[in-house]
Amino acid sequence: MVAIVDASAERWDDLAELMGQRGDPSHCWCQYYRQDRAYDHGDRESNRAAMHRQVTTATVPHGVLAYDQGRPVGWCAVAPRADYPRLSRTRAASGTVDEPGLWSVSCFVVRVGHRRRGVAARLLDAAVDLARRHGARIVEAYPIDTTVRPASSATLFQGPLSLYLRTGFAEIARPSEHRAIVRRTLNP
Repeated sequence: MVAIVDASAERWDDLAELMGQRGDPSHCWCQYYRQDRAYDHGDRESNRAAMHRQVTTATVPHGVLAYDQGRPVGWCAVAPRADYPRLSRTRAASGTVDEPGLWSVSCFVVRVGHRRRGVAARLLDAAVDLARRHGARIVEAYPIDTTVRPASSATLFQGPLSLYLRTGFAEIARPSEHRAIVRRTLNP
């Protein structure tokens, strides 16, 4: 049984454990879209310090964590689109513009051994709920259409299109053949 909770400041150690010491999460720390400067994937310590600062000082959590028997097994980052300055310059998000009440899902991390078990769908539902509770009117994401282009786990950090369509999102734009923009309008 997987439990999902807001990634509040007291959950930092669990989030750090999930990001780990190897693989893309341990380098990026969900900073790619949050930075307005040139991004350095190899600058692991600066990225980790930035995420630590964001998580431990935020009044609104930056995402949700999944736990299986007390162990962190998944993460989904969600925040107001304005918190992701690089989105305004990426092709993936080029079909839309920021607007009041728009939040974006930018990243998933699901521990090996817990993938393809519904953890990402549960994380996404909880992320949408987090956004709703904090004033979002719309949640947007930029998934890959794996029916057009197969993707490795490293390139699926934004999730596959099928995940979003199954959880109530609608495709609203296609900035490239394999990349979609999806939105879910929230009821107040």
